[in-house]
Amino acid sequence: MALQRVCLVHYHEIGLKGKNRAHFEKQLVTNIKAVLGDAPIARIQRISGRICLFEDVEATYEQSCELVDLVAGIPGVARVSCGYRCEQDLEVMYDTAIQALSDVPHFETFKVQARRNHTDFEIDSMQLNQLVGAALCRAFQDKKVLMKNPDVEVRVEVIQGHCYIYAHSVVGVGGLPVGTAGKVVSLMSSGIDSPVATWRIARRGAIPIGVHFSGRPETLDTSEFLVDDIAHVLERTGCFARLYIAPIGEYQRRIAEEAPASLRIVLYRRFMYRIAQRVAEFEGAKALVTGESLGQVASQTLDNILCTNAAVTLPVLRPLIGSDKVEIIEEAEAIGTFEISSQDAPDCCTLYMPRNPETHAKLPVVMKAEEGLPIDAWIDEVMDCLEVHDYRCPSYRPPKTVD
Repeated sequence: MALQRVCLVHYHEIGLKGKNRAHFEKQLVTNIKAVLGDAPIARIQRISGRICLFEDVEATYEQSCELVDLVAGIPGVARVSCGYRCEQDLEVMYDTAIQALSDVPHFETFKVQARRNHTDFEIDSMQLNQLVGAALCRAFQDKKVLMKNPDVEVRVEVIQGHCYIYAHSVVGVGGLPVGTAGKVVSLMSSGIDSPVATWRIARRGAIPIGVHFSGRPETLDTSEFLVDDIAHVLERTGCFARLYIAPIGEYQRRIAEEAPASLRIVLYRRFMYRIAQRVAEFEGAKALVTGESLGQVASQTLDNILCTNAAVTLPVLRPLIGSDKVEIIEEAEAIGTFEISSQDAPDCCTLYMPRNPETHAKLPVVMKAEEGLPIDAWIDEVMDCLEVHDYRCPSYRPPKTVD
């Protein structure tokens, strides 16, 4: 009889949850199903602290590895393993362990790590280690057993009437499933930082909705296409729901004409925050997210952050606030957005930049500079011109509109 190929999804943080643990598990299953699409999966089942993906009969080891790599990128997944499910029969378990280790293309050392979750199987974990290890030694006489840091670790898990054996595992991104922490609105540029901030907040279970502030009509729309490309990268693991394009170039020009030059950046940011909050109110989001890192540029000093925060009532989350540029670049490379973000594109961040921007703005002075500007009317105009792009995010529910 052919062995049943399976892909085991392990999680850590979800396992710490109490009575609502099932909610997190169900959301993770939903996200996995959506990301996998038409992958060769027969069914998905939750089993004793794991999620088991039963693969189609004709699935190959190469397809299993591709599946593992794909699932490992989904928030909430700590580790993914491909292997087999078999009967709780020692001879069958020996053969299955040999097959699982044979699937691994290159190795010189190995060890067995067995775990018996239920006592209805008479052989305990220590005995399983010895018995399965002896069978593998007989089958792979040219390989060595190494108890510390082997090339391959063969796992044997006795769970709920069956045995799951695997040798190929990949570390996942961890965190919590997208959709377990509510909606947030992320201020998305085409640069390096904001996509990483958005990714980090998605890993904490939030559903990111982006707002991109375009310099159009004062600049080209290049940045809009780059942000769309970034959104598609985040979409691959169900981590991005919707993007609003807000053309604000005309209003930046008017701020530049009517307000003190040194305060332009702070006034631009306050204007953007207010628009983002309006989008959040429409979407039912509970926070704003930015890619700011303390002291990185003029707008990211503590004084200027205080002034921009004061423009809104929603909390502003800054996942990168303590990260340096090298760390952010490394993470952007890991999630696949760095090359896109590295392309030059004129956007609102570089529009009408003052020669000497204020780095320690004072809120009363900033509010005085805004007094003569029709900010609320401008925001209404921008809201009427928003362009919407939707992406695949299984946990996202669009807001209800009133006809």
